[in-house]
Amino acid sequence: MAQATAKTTTTPSMEELLAQTSYNLIVPKKGESVTGRVTTKGKKHLLVDIGAKTEGVVADREFSIASDFIADLKEGDQIEAIVVSAETDRGQIMLSLKQAAMDSRWGFFEEALEEGRVLQAKGIEVNKGGLVVYVDGMRGFVPSSQFGKKYMGKLRTLKGETVEVKAIEVDREKNRLIFSERHVSEADAIAQREQALDSVEVGGVYSGVVSGVMPFGLFVTVEIPVGPKNTPDTSYGNVEGLIHISEISWEKVNDPKDYHTVGNRTQVKVLGIDDNTGKLNLSLKQLSDDPWKEIDKSYPIGTTFTGKVTRMESFGVFVNVEPGVDGLVHSSKLTGSESFRRGDDITVTVENVDPNQRRMSLSPVTTQVPVGYK
Repeated sequence: MAQATAKTTTTPSMEELLAQTSYNLIVPKKGESVTGRVTTKGKKHLLVDIGAKTEGVVADREFSIASDFIADLKEGDQIEAIVVSAETDRGQIMLSLKQAAMDSRWGFFEEALEEGRVLQAKGIEVNKGGLVVYVDGMRGFVPSSQFGKKYMGKLRTLKGETVEVKAIEVDREKNRLIFSERHVSEADAIAQREQALDSVEVGGVYSGVVSGVMPFGLFVTVEIPVGPKNTPDTSYGNVEGLIHISEISWEKVNDPKDYHTVGNRTQVKVLGIDDNTGKLNLSLKQLSDDPWKEIDKSYPIGTTFTGKVTRMESFGVFVNVEPGVDGLVHSSKLTGSESFRRGDDITVTVENVDPNQRRMSLSPVTTQVPVGYK
C-alpha cells in the first residue's frame, strides 16, 4: 500500500501578503516629503499613518516648532510632512511639520491680503526704512511711508508695542511680508483716494494745493471730485501729483520757487497717471495754448520789433519775442563790437520762423549812424 505524501504548508512573508493586496508599503527616506493621516494627537506628540511599517511621529522640538499649526489639526486630517529620521532606536519614523506649518502661515497671509483683514503687529526693531514686526509668528516689515500721520516721527516709540496693520504684499518665494498701518488708521482717506484715481480724467483740469517745491518741479495735492458732481453732496479725494519743471511754463524755468510756494492754490491739467505709484503727471503750462503754435502769423518774415535779451551763448544772442518764445540772433549777424547783458533792449527783424521746430532767426536793426554819414 502506497504511503500518502505529506503536504507541506509555508507561512507567507510580509512582502507576499502585501503583494496579494493593494496596500503599498512606503519605505521613507530622510528628507523625503510624505503624505499621511493623523491617527493620534497628544499633548506633546502627533502620530501619523504614512503607509510605512510603523507610524510617523512628530515630537519634541519638531512638535514645538509647529505647535500653532498642530493646534488646529484633528484626528483623521490629511497632512504633508518631511522625514527627519527614517528610523530611530525605538523603531519610529520622525517627522517634521515645519514646512507644512510655514505653508499654512503663508496661506493665512495670502487670505488676509485678499480679504483686507486687520492683523495685530508687534514692533521688534526700528530702522531707517521703517518698523520690523512679528505678525502671527512671522517676521514682516512696515515701511515708514505706510504709517499714518499720527505715527510720523514717532516710530521709535513702537518698539515692543502692538499696532493694527493690513498686509499689502505677500510673496512666499521672496520671503517678503509687507504691512501697512495707514491702511487701517487712514482707511477712509485711502478708499476715497482710490475712488478719486478711478474718477480722474487724463486731460481734465482740477484744483489743487502746492504741497512741495523742489528743484525738479512742484508737488501738488489735487482735489478730485468723487460721487455726484457740483452738488452739496460732492466729496473730494486727494491725489498727489508732480508738475515737472518742464511743464511749469512755456518760458524757460530756472527755479520752480519763482512760480509757486507751498500752500498756493492752483489749477492743473492731468497729463497721465503713473501706474506704479498712483501719482499724477501734471502741467501748468498746458492750461494755455502753445505760444509757438501761430507765432508765424503774429510775427511774419520782415517784422521788426524790440525785445529783451534773455541769454548769451557763443553762437549768438537769444531775444524774447513774447512769453514762451525766444528768437536767435546768430553770431554771424553781429559785428563783434556789441556788448549785451541779460535784460538789454534790442531791436531786431524776423528773418525766418519755423513753429514746428520752435525756431526763429533774427537780425539786429542798426540804430547807429554810419561813420561819414552827412
